[in-house]
Amino acid sequence: MLPMTHPETPTFTARQVEVVRLIAAGCSNDEVGKRLGISPRTAKAHADTLRQKLGVSRRRQIPAAYRAVTGEDPLAQSLEPAGLGG
Repeated sequence: MLPMTHPETPTFTARQVEVVRLIAAGCSNDEVGKRLGISPRTAKAHADTLRQKLGVSRRRQIPAAYRAVTGEDPLAQSLEPAGLGG
């Protein structure tokens, strides 16, 4: 009998974690783009990549799926982009 295999836990870039946090805070792609200095289209591309990595079909499912995979609450961290804290 073959041993059970577990899918690998996805890894996330610092930018992807920032996007997860902003999505968890209720930000639209336009708002994510403004906060991170990227276009709304790039923000959407990040969200699409996150949906694929996390195996969810809806953008609004990203924060809960991230929490389930990593054990981290995306809202427990600062919403300021890395290195720009005040």
